[in-house]
Amino acid sequence: MENSLGLLRIHMQRGVNLAVRDMKSSDPYVIVKMGKQKLKTRVVKRSLNPEWNELLTLSISDPNVPIKLFVYDRDTFTFDDKMGDAEFDIGPFLQVISMGLAGLPDGTVITKVGPNRQNCLAEDSCIVFSNGKVVQNMVLRLRNVECGEVELQLQWIATSGSKRL
Repeated sequence: MENSLGLLRIHMQRGVNLAVRDMKSSDPYVIVKMGKQKLKTRVVKRSLNPEWNELLTLSISDPNVPIKLFVYDRDTFTFDDKMGDAEFDIGPFLQVISMGLAGLPDGTVITKVGPNRQNCLAEDSCIVFSNGKVVQNMVLRLRNVECGEVELQLQWIATSGSKRL
């Protein structure tokens, strides 16, 4: 972590309208990858709208590397089934972090990032000052699958050894 800019906490909130991969449901989990880092949520049994509500933390050294999500259905006797993927860019979020904002009224929307061909956003993603911190709420539309979205929130954690953004 000697070249770390800081830590990115990803609050993996929920999946919405995920694809059916078993008889009538799925057993979904998410893998988050950035470079060589790989994190995984727990499996939620028999749900197309799982509530993971988990905190995953990545060490950020290169803000230009996209973060990729892969949703899978856990299977017992065969390989896990793919349920879609998505990726997002943390550049706009880190630009706001580098502004060193403090003391804004709670709920202040700093900027919005809209969906486009380069991202998987399903709707505008607001970067907000909330409870003394800058957070970004995202709804990502899954690719390579018939349906499904993943909702998450980003939060920056500066570390004592981190470089200045």
